[in-house]
Amino acid sequence: MRCLVTGATGYIGGRLAPRLLAEGHTVRCLARKAGRLRDVPWAARTEIVEGDLRRPETLPAAFQGVDVAYYLVHSLGQAGFEAADREAATNFAAAARAAGVRRIVYLGGPEPTDDGEVPSPHLRSRAEVGRILLAGDVPTAVLRAAVIIGSGSASFEMLRYLTERLPAMITPRWVRNRIQPIAVRDVLRYLAGCAHLPAEVNRAFDIGGPDVLTFLDMMQRYAAVAGLRRRIIVPVRPLTPSLSSHWVGLITPVPNAIARPLVESLIHEAIAHEHDIARYVPDPPGGLTGFDQAVALALAKVRDAEVETRWSNASGPDAPAEPLPSDPEWSGGTAYTDVRERDVAAPPDALWRVIEGVGGEHGWYSFPLAWSIRGWLDRLVGGVGLRRGRRDPHHLQVGEALDFWRVEEIVPGELLRLRAEMRLPGRAWLEMRAIPTDGGGSRYQQRAVFLPRGLAGHAYWGAVAPFHAVVFGGMARNIARGAEQTDRLGVTSRR
Repeated sequence: MRCLVTGATGYIGGRLAPRLLAEGHTVRCLARKAGRLRDVPWAARTEIVEGDLRRPETLPAAFQGVDVAYYLVHSLGQAGFEAADREAATNFAAAARAAGVRRIVYLGGPEPTDDGEVPSPHLRSRAEVGRILLAGDVPTAVLRAAVIIGSGSASFEMLRYLTERLPAMITPRWVRNRIQPIAVRDVLRYLAGCAHLPAEVNRAFDIGGPDVLTFLDMMQRYAAVAGLRRRIIVPVRPLTPSLSSHWVGLITPVPNAIARPLVESLIHEAIAHEHDIARYVPDPPGGLTGFDQAVALALAKVRDAEVETRWSNASGPDAPAEPLPSDPEWSGGTAYTDVRERDVAAPPDALWRVIEGVGGEHGWYSFPLAWSIRGWLDRLVGGVGLRRGRRDPHHLQVGEALDFWRVEEIVPGELLRLRAEMRLPGRAWLEMRAIPTDGGGSRYQQRAVFLPRGLAGHAYWGAVAPFHAVVFGGMARNIARGAEQTDRLGVTSRR
């Protein structure tokens, strides 16, 4: 079949597309910026079409000739996400109907329960999207999953960091609510299997793993699988979802904008009330993946640096088309720059290995305390902070998150350009280049560019400029030294 995958730059879509290819389907991906998928391993085997679900005039080319269309997008963490998701779902359903699509498959969240609690905006919006798609003229399968356990998922990262960093904790009362988590491998199996549903099937299905647990149970069982001591957990009533999301944002890499809807979803019990999907997509011979096995598999992926996709890759707006820091001229006012260059007694490939290894566990090669403070300040004002880390310790792809940056451009062996996603009164980029020189050496070129927004932007640059000699100067110096050490030892330097 010809399958259309929306949300292919995200956590689930980025894993579903290669699975559909492996099953023999033809895959087309819809993305607002095609470049975001340029470096994924399976990109050459797919057709990538640029379009935006909130701009219906861009959709006909994406839906033409499609048999099955997957709706895997959401505006979580953005202002006005309910209205945005409503508009996107309406346009998606209309485009699918006009193109004669035979099946829509949508991955949503658990149905809000009538338990006396006000449904969270996140769950309410996910349910509304499902209703919009089911009410259309194209047969639709809505899969309702609660917590998805897999390397790189936001729910798993939240569980992982809370459990690993806090041997004792006071928690909100929702940690006693029942949840039916599901392994990401089973979610993908259901999504792929729904491509073959009979035409008359137009309904929602609950999907969940074999274990019904509380979040408290999940933390204790995670600790056991990870080889940690049993955690001391004391649930208390006063911690509201809002306070809980700040607590989660403080301890884990998941920022408040994402943590809050996740936490608000947990105030309801989230269990599967039926397993009708098994009539159409039978359980595997060994049964569904249990919680402990799902955690073990996810931890192995993290340990072996084989995380396919991460929640952070889907967050944040697309890169602005203009202006870019490589442009010879800037439009619209002042651009501040900080340029550093150093000769390196090592070949360009050794310098490049150090450049591409920047961030995450390797750090930023200068004044770690200053970088940590900047990350904490960003978290305090609702930004992403430094703790998003990176998907792979050695290799980067266009569009993926790197601490509080996003990879905007990468030319292997030559250029790495990062766009800032911390909260700033303006826009900022950081470029790093490896330039060959005569005699087999190289030259390291580093450029920070800041385009201020209003008086606050100019004041911000003036306030931080005195620190650049220490931070950016030290960064250039240590990257050059790291490249020389890498060349001598034949390994990637880690700092």
